[in-house]
Amino acid sequence: MRKMNNLIGNTPLVKISEHLYAKLEAFNPAGSVKDRMISYVVQKAQLYGEIKKGTIMCDATSGNTGIALSMAAAHLGLTCVIFMPRNMSEERRQMMKIYGAKIIDAPDDDFSGAIAMRDAYLAANANAWSPMQFSNRRNIECHFSNTAPEIHRQVVMLKRPWEAFIHGSGTGGTIEGVRRYLLHHKMGTKVCMVKPSESPHGIQGIADGKEFLAKEKDMHEIIEIKTQEAIDRAKRLADENGLLVGISSGANVLAAELWIAKNSPSGNVVTMLCDRGERYMSIYGK
Repeated sequence: MRKMNNLIGNTPLVKISEHLYAKLEAFNPAGSVKDRMISYVVQKAQLYGEIKKGTIMCDATSGNTGIALSMAAAHLGLTCVIFMPRNMSEERRQMMKIYGAKIIDAPDDDFSGAIAMRDAYLAANANAWSPMQFSNRRNIECHFSNTAPEIHRQVVMLKRPWEAFIHGSGTGGTIEGVRRYLLHHKMGTKVCMVKPSESPHGIQGIADGKEFLAKEKDMHEIIEIKTQEAIDRAKRLADENGLLVGISSGANVLAAELWIAKNSPSGNVVTMLCDRGERYMSIYGK
């Protein structure tokens, strides 16, 4: 994975408005923030001999981790098996299949069921390995060690304080890694979690069934966004900013704008544009 890892991270921090900046994670090779976690976890697993010739990579996912894992497996010449709810976007399913992955469906919106299917597969296959994205502490470690300092360096260049980080939580690895970095460096930056206001919801990639690596009680604020509002804001990012990004990106930007309107910061607020919008075109076209 070493050559592939050189292509991951160091994504642009783009200006959305006067106080709002966002990491454009579409610049990663498989097009999402999950490339960071998968490359980090896979490299660690290789280092400790957990991945070898003949290993079958597998995980439960709503989509982007599956795409990143499928890419990594293809790069290493390994088999990949993905467990995911069957109502996730067709475009993301197609991307995994193009990378050569096999998809096994769980019921609609049933992330716990997908995780249980993954665990049963691991138990039945001695040569199977999983990044265990919902419980692996290396997920947090990746964003503490790489993503957060990368954002910090970019914010410093703007010459205004980093006042808030606002982001949705799927596994929770990104927001928790950044939160721990900010605490470690005593920066005083607020960390706010974005959540869908409905259940079930259509903001694919966040609120995947329950809390995993990040806990609501540790956040400064929880900001709820409706699915259609997230879709509409994502469409506006394409129309007004030329940024074709996913539904969770629309939720993140809208939540950040609500926080800015409420708090009138003098410094900068940072969020994540988590993935490319092409994987949601069947939803955006409705």
